[in-house]
Amino acid sequence: MHSSNGRARGGGSDPEDSFENREDRHPGVAAASGTVKYDDPWYDALASGWGESGGSAAASSFVPTPRPEVPDPVKSPAAAEVYLEVQRSAAFQEVRGRYLRFVVPAGVGFFAWYVAYVVTATTAPGFMARPVVGAVNVAMLAGLGQFLSTFLLTWAYARHARLRRDRAALELRWDTQELTRGARGGAL
Repeated sequence: MHSSNGRARGGGSDPEDSFENREDRHPGVAAASGTVKYDDPWYDALASGWGESGGSAAASSFVPTPRPEVPDPVKSPAAAEVYLEVQRSAAFQEVRGRYLRFVVPAGVGFFAWYVAYVVTATTAPGFMARPVVGAVNVAMLAGLGQFLSTFLLTWAYARHARLRRDRAALELRWDTQELTRGARGGAL
């Protein structure tokens, strides 16, 4: 077999290195009249419903058997009670409250800033086209302000989480795991 430039594939002119003579060294590849044959059972298998001509009904009707259901110990009634107990606890409510006290005002403020930018750009194009410095206009500054406010909000959220929620949430997670382990009857 030759490449597009007329030289034998393989790297050298040695017949032992040509593609056709690799069958004995690589059993997964065989040369059959210039085509490559893969010893892969899934090579000729088509995805269900794709490219099937309807002639092989037996092959297309094969459905693998599902894995047997293994009961999940975390979903046991005792574990569910542990999670409900933690959710009702004052520590969880405090972490959740800290989260909501930051996210709701920040989300509303960011959304209002975005809507104000879009509405101003569509209803007051003259204002947005007003030059500020040279070729820079109000619309460009407001668009860059959108990017800047996104990064600032991300930084503020990460800082708030690190300083006000992460430690308490980690303690809750450890307590929940210990209680769940006890509800399951010990460590697995």
